[in-house]
Amino acid sequence: MIIAIDGPAGAGKSTVAKSLARRLNYLYIDTGAMYRAVAWKVLTDEIELEDTTRIGLLAAESHIELQGSVDEMRVFIDDREITNEIRTPQISQAASIVSAIPAVRRSLVAQQQEMGRMGNVVMEGRDIGTVVFPRAEVKIFLDASTEARAHRRFAEEAQKGMAASMQETRAAIESRDDRDSSRADSPLLQAEDAIYIDTSNFTIEEVIANILAIVSQKA
Repeated sequence: MIIAIDGPAGAGKSTVAKSLARRLNYLYIDTGAMYRAVAWKVLTDEIELEDTTRIGLLAAESHIELQGSVDEMRVFIDDREITNEIRTPQISQAASIVSAIPAVRRSLVAQQQEMGRMGNVVMEGRDIGTVVFPRAEVKIFLDASTEARAHRRFAEEAQKGMAASMQETRAAIESRDDRDSSRADSPLLQAEDAIYIDTSNFTIEEVIANILAIVSQKA
């Protein structure tokens, strides 16, 4: 089956999706990494983030690959590995901007649908259950309070040695939420048939156990 996991930044999508894929022996697809890859290329080519026409063309012409296992996922764009380069706050913010461009979303959604067409996949993002795989057998919408998400993101970035204050991290989360929810093309929405889970006061293990129970019922 296809398991679609959507939700805002910092809700725990990546951690949960990876663990599910590992336990079910499913393919894991990080759609956020694909938008980060486009953002990396945009910044590397020194294209203005307001130049939506050029960015749309760049996305259409770029070939993005996700290789390796759940725990060793490697990201390539046009045969160049950029796994580590795309995990910075600057790329995160740029990815949020380019992901709002309709032409970029069309190009990457087509690639995502091709990647997951054989099934047995866990795919996480912001429009998986609404746009990429609206007929997914299991749809989960993970959420959490802004405070909880900011604390998680701050801890993540601090562990990687990225300089950012809690105030800056929270502001970035709120800015990302606003862009994701207000964009005209494929905004962040909970699919009507998605199961909502607030992760604010749950451990990752509790969330995963809940979803595995849902998967078992569907199976």
